[in-house]
Amino acid sequence: MATPLAVRPSHSSVGSVAAGRRLGVEGVAPARVAWAAGTRGAKGFTLRCSLDESSAASGSTSPVVDVAPPTIHLEILGPNADEEVTTTSVGSGDKLLRNIILDNKLELYGLYGKVMNCGGGGSCGTCVVEILEGKELLNERTDTEYKYLKKKPESWRLSCQTIVGDKSNSGKVVVQRLPQKKK
Repeated sequence: MATPLAVRPSHSSVGSVAAGRRLGVEGVAPARVAWAAGTRGAKGFTLRCSLDESSAASGSTSPVVDVAPPTIHLEILGPNADEEVTTTSVGSGDKLLRNIILDNKLELYGLYGKVMNCGGGGSCGTCVVEILEGKELLNERTDTEYKYLKKKPESWRLSCQTIVGDKSNSGKVVVQRLPQKKK
């Protein structure tokens, strides 16, 4: 039988939670934990899990629960409707969107950008993507993005300036590569 448990890490333990370390929970013996979902509310990050009571019944006095690191699941679409969708997952807050796209060997730049891109320094404005879903899981637009994208839709971002996650959130982000070429 599994017992539901809501774990509310303190502000100082959120970094440990994001790094996948073990988190002590008052009054809970070591146990196997099954994770259902993670949410971020007004009072901080809440992890919902259930404890395997057969493990908890061992009577150990050191209260510890294993905490899985938050993960962002990405769907990366190409500029053409007939292109295959690439899916990948990354640790929340670990990578820039540009690096994720390039790590998956996907085309990020148009013709001009292939020749004139700045290599991720935020000084050319050629690594444009469109966020179709999950905008709330990304960092806010930077000053550099406001400069290069001032006449573009709010859903457009520079992938070199976009951090995927904030080390405490989980969810799904859908990205359209080369939105200026979308057909």
